[in-house]
Amino acid sequence: MVAPKSLAIAASLLGLAAAEDALYSNRLSKRFIDSEGNFNISFYHINDVHSHLDEFSSSGTDCTNPARGCYGGYARVKTVVDATRPSHPDSLFLNVGDEFQGTLYYTFYKGEKIAETINQLGFDAMTLGNHEFDGGDDLLGDFLKNLTFPIVSANIVSDNEKLNSTIKPYHIFPQYELAVIGVTTQETPDISKPGEGTTFSDPIAAVQSTIDHIKSTTNITRIAAITHIGYELDIKLAQETSGLYLIMGGHSHTLLLPEGQDGAQGTYPTIEKNKDGDEVFIVTAYRWGEYLGYIDVTYDSEGKILAYHGAPVHLTNTTAQDEGLEAQVKSWRGPFEAFAAEEVGETNIVLDQTKCRTEECILGGVMTDAMLQYRIDGGGEPDFALINGGGVRATIDQGKITRGEVLTAFPFGNAVVEVTYSGETLWKILEGLVSMVNQFNQKKVGSFLQVSKNIKVEYNPNNEVGSRLVAVTIGGEPLDNSKEYKMVTIDFLTGGGDNFLEKVDGTILDLMEEVLTSYVQAHSPIPADYSVAERIVIVDGKSGSGNASATTTTGAPTSTPTGSGAERVSSVCSLLALAASAGLLLTMMS
Repeated sequence: MVAPKSLAIAASLLGLAAAEDALYSNRLSKRFIDSEGNFNISFYHINDVHSHLDEFSSSGTDCTNPARGCYGGYARVKTVVDATRPSHPDSLFLNVGDEFQGTLYYTFYKGEKIAETINQLGFDAMTLGNHEFDGGDDLLGDFLKNLTFPIVSANIVSDNEKLNSTIKPYHIFPQYELAVIGVTTQETPDISKPGEGTTFSDPIAAVQSTIDHIKSTTNITRIAAITHIGYELDIKLAQETSGLYLIMGGHSHTLLLPEGQDGAQGTYPTIEKNKDGDEVFIVTAYRWGEYLGYIDVTYDSEGKILAYHGAPVHLTNTTAQDEGLEAQVKSWRGPFEAFAAEEVGETNIVLDQTKCRTEECILGGVMTDAMLQYRIDGGGEPDFALINGGGVRATIDQGKITRGEVLTAFPFGNAVVEVTYSGETLWKILEGLVSMVNQFNQKKVGSFLQVSKNIKVEYNPNNEVGSRLVAVTIGGEPLDNSKEYKMVTIDFLTGGGDNFLEKVDGTILDLMEEVLTSYVQAHSPIPADYSVAERIVIVDGKSGSGNASATTTTGAPTSTPTGSGAERVSSVCSLLALAASAGLLLTMMS
């Protein structure tokens, strides 16, 4: 009789076996080509785990109801990697950044337990995400010094000794005659907290310069990149460089799946042409560790990719967890578990976060309403509240709300502040936010705005950038250029974060998580008919309409991936799992 654990591992491996069977190429159609001069290597990659060391629910919060599905967790990643890498001896496992921030594992321990975990996974190299800098250069430097694998980022220059001694532009793996270059988003100073002496250059120029350097100083022709810059910029990187044929990306939390699979925001891999007309393969693995990226490639003697096969492995309830690592990760919950489990209220509606970066969302509305009410209760006279959608990090499910869920949704420890603007300045700010280009410095805005009740913003996305704002109503009255308005926001934005505002001093108040907790306690349950539909409205023409239809809008339209769910696990896998052991599957896959 086959043991239950063996069946679970077998099911895990079947996901990878299915991934291996996905083959696409317009140049060759044979797997594992062994012709003279051609070299085969497997790449495992993961990105934007955001301290989800343990399994999580579909919303990204702690998995308290396995019947509804549990996903990810490094114990599942370790199971798949440990079980399959022996049959893929020529392989690399690469981390594409943003390990920091997102759960209490980071809030409570900072980088300590993250380093302890990822050192056990067998990573071969890592690049840095913007969130690695959230605690400043010294905290990041201490984290990096505890890692046991190379850190690569070609576009970072720093005067911090700890960073200088750990970060390098690329790493060569001599056994594979292959170089891996890393780059980090150039927006990091706007959305995180690097030191003033740490700068981020243009990633495309940095990659090309590094490729040229590698080719002029070595015989290396196989070059890959791990890039924490976002899917759209990965496409641009592929198109505007020479000598790079594989990009493993992160930052944008983009779900790529093989062609024909539902819910994807793009194809895994996405294939673009570079400056020389050669194919460049782009892959990324969504977010939080729900997927483990996996791709095999065949290099010719010039370092170009002849063929590939692979697909992301979905880590669900059917994926076994490494027992040792699972026990270790769960043991770290002790110091914060009782605090995180404390119930602070209830909601009769899902407080959705999934679209906050690109359009108005329910949780963004609740948070801004909480901030507005906080100032009113404190004796202030605020006009409205505003935050950035990028700071809202996880959905809060319908039902009881715990402190842990609040902290997971708003993990950054930002403080609520109040600032005063003239109507003229406020109009210019809001114009920048609906145009997604800051009207003071002409830089890109990092995410969509979220606003409280008491303000209505009407805009036409078809107008030219800089002329999209049509009308603003505050407290039922049209915005008055000569009047002053008090806005409740957060210190991240008044410090220039996400390019929402010019840097300005504000009155520091309480932390966001405390403000939201107090609001939920006082207004529980959040009603099922809660809506933000009349706050940010698309209108036609150049003047506001009192009866304009309220349409939640996107600043940068994107497809929304389908929710996590075991329903995407093939029934074939279930049948095979009953008939096969892990050893047999490994034999089949080798």
